[in-house]
Amino acid sequence: MDKKNALRAGAVAAGTTLMMLLMSSPALALTRDDGDDPGTGLSVMETLGLFVVAPIVLFLVIAGLVMVGDKSRKQQG
Repeated sequence: MDKKNALRAGAVAAGTTLMMLLMSSPALALTRDDGDDPGTGLSVMETLGLFVVAPIVLFLVIAGLVMVGDKSRKQQG
């Protein structure tokens, strides 16, 4: 990739990131909407389980299924 294409790709990536940040700013608003009922918050362990442990377990399960499927194909050939 030459310098011009690299510069163009960088500019597109930076522009896209900037536009996404600008468009998502209302999501950070502190005002409550009508009918908003957020419920109770998550504990630290629930948060870690949901956003750290669950994706790792899901990745391992999918990777394991792919490896099992791949090994069975190699044995048949």
